[in-house]
Amino acid sequence: MIGQYGGFDRKKYTRDFRADFYGIEACLFATTQDAIDLIREARQTGLAIGIHYPFYASPSSSRDALFMSPDQTVREHAFYSIQQELEVVKAMQPDYVLFHYPKPVILDDRVNWNAWRFADHSEYILESEFSFDDFVDRSEGLFQWLTEKSNQYDFIPVLEFDALTTYIYDNDFLENLLARYPKIKLCLDTGRLFLQESIDPNFDAGKVMRTFAKYAYIMHLWTFQMKDTIQHLRHPVLPELRQTDGWAPIEEYLNIIREENQYVKIMFEHNSQLVSDKQLDQCYAWVKELLTGVADNDEKNSGLSN
Repeated sequence: MIGQYGGFDRKKYTRDFRADFYGIEACLFATTQDAIDLIREARQTGLAIGIHYPFYASPSSSRDALFMSPDQTVREHAFYSIQQELEVVKAMQPDYVLFHYPKPVILDDRVNWNAWRFADHSEYILESEFSFDDFVDRSEGLFQWLTEKSNQYDFIPVLEFDALTTYIYDNDFLENLLARYPKIKLCLDTGRLFLQESIDPNFDAGKVMRTFAKYAYIMHLWTFQMKDTIQHLRHPVLPELRQTDGWAPIEEYLNIIREENQYVKIMFEHNSQLVSDKQLDQCYAWVKELLTGVADNDEKNSGLSN
C-alpha cells in the first residue's frame, strides 16, 4: 500500500503505486474533490481504501481521537467525532479505519520524551497520573464500542501503537483483550517502534513486534537514522541502510512479520521524494524478497503483492 496524506496526489500515485499493490491509506484530505478522485480511482482499478483517522483535515489542535482521556467530556467528543467520521466515509466502503492508541499517549515517567512529537499537552499523560485500572477500563470500553461500529459499518478497526506504555508491554492485558475482541486489529509502525527503543532503555521493539504481530493487520514501513539527533525522517527502507550506522533494523522487523503473520499489509509510509526512482524500485523489491523469500529480478516492474 501507499499513503495519500493531505489529498489525492496524482503525481505521487503515478510514481509510487504499482499494479499489484493492495490499496491506498488516506488521511487529512483537504477537499471533497480529492475524495471523489480517490473513490473514482478505487472503483476503476479495484484498489482498497484504508482510512487513517481523520479522513478530512480540521483546525482541531489534536488530530487524534482522545478516547482514553481522563476528561469525560473529551472522551464523549472523541467517540462522537469518530461516529461522524464513519458516516462520512461509509460511501467509500473502507477496508479499515485506523486510530492511534492509546490516546492520549500514556508515558513512562522514567523516560525523556523530548524526541517524541506532540501537537500539545492534551495528547499525552504520565503513567503516574493515569492508573492501570483506568487504562483497562477505557480500553475495554473502546474495544466494545469499535466492535459494534465494525459490525454496523462493515470495516476493520485498526489501532496503531503510538508511544507504548508499560501497561501494554509489561503485562498480557492487551493480548487477552485482542483475543476476546478479534475484530480489532493492530498497526505496527517501524519508525515509532524504533524511536521508542532509541530513547527508552526499558523498551524492546523486536520483542513487542513479535508479541503483537499475530494481531496486526497493517505495518507502516519507514526508517530514520538515529545519531545525536533524528536524521532522514521517513526515509524509504533500503538494504544498504545499516543498523550499525544508526538506522532501524528493518530486516529484523520484516523477518518477524514473515514468521508470525503472513497476512500483514505493508503500507509504505515513507517520503518517496527522498530517493530516486531506481532506489524506490529497490525498496519495493527488497521488501518483497524479505517477506516472500523470492528475489525480483525486474525491479522496475516489481511491486509487493499484499
